[in-house]
Amino acid sequence: MYMEFTMYLSIIIAVISVLASCLIIRRVKKQITEMSDMLADIKNGNGNRRILSETHEIVAPLAYEINEIIVSYENRLAALRQTEETNKQLMTSLSHDVRTPLTTLIGYLDASHKGIVIGKDKDDYIEIARRKAYDLKEYIDVLFDWFKLNSNEFVMEINTVEAVELTRNILIDWIPIFEDKQIDYCIDIPEQPFRVKLDPDAYMRILNNLIQNVISHSHADKIKISLSKQKGNIKILVSDNGIGVGKEDLKHIFERLYKCDKGRSEKGSGLGLSIAHQLVEKMNGTISVESVQGKGTTFTLLFPLVN
Repeated sequence: MYMEFTMYLSIIIAVISVLASCLIIRRVKKQITEMSDMLADIKNGNGNRRILSETHEIVAPLAYEINEIIVSYENRLAALRQTEETNKQLMTSLSHDVRTPLTTLIGYLDASHKGIVIGKDKDDYIEIARRKAYDLKEYIDVLFDWFKLNSNEFVMEINTVEAVELTRNILIDWIPIFEDKQIDYCIDIPEQPFRVKLDPDAYMRILNNLIQNVISHSHADKIKISLSKQKGNIKILVSDNGIGVGKEDLKHIFERLYKCDKGRSEKGSGLGLSIAHQLVEKMNGTISVESVQGKGTTFTLLFPLVN
């Protein structure tokens, strides 16, 4: 009797095991079919689908791995789309910001060359053409900086430098410009040396971009540039008393091609602050901005000091 019971129990257990195995196989087949359908969907451009699986299921590791691959794929695709959108914006900007001043420049030069204007008017036309040529060169220089910075060939030469003297040498060239633009300036740089790991050319580009931003867009008549020590960092402030930047614009101020005033006719590529931001990060520094509309704007740079 006991033997018969044991035999029946074994049969029942075997049947249950077979049924369980069949259910598992059916579930696995269903999930594999779902994976296949999902991958076909992704191939056709729909990357929003995900595989649902319980942690205890056989296909769970594979499902999670595929989901991670899909997320990575979507992130790369989003970055590619952003790059394409940026390139479109850049081409639109190029069309307006290069062709328009170039056409104007040619107009002034043609008028002078053909004798349409003479005497003092001709001299004025040539002077205007000269200024516009320099503005155009400045814009193209910024474009080249941006393209170079975002290429695989961009390499920095970061070395330990004495930041106080380097900053002083950069600012000396700006003093005649401040005076010509009738901008009161205050430069507060200590005598003690500060050693920092920097690429001198990149540091110069950062300061130049911040100062040029003040001159071109802030409508300020005062600028202050200071250098000091803050804990283990060198701290550089560039502040002005200009029109300031609104809170919403402030969130996007370091984005490529972003212009706070979309309708302004002032020159500007919308790349200067983006370039400064990227260069600062590549040198292990930080850049931040504070602004109050009607009162001014302050940019803060921090770079680690070398002990």
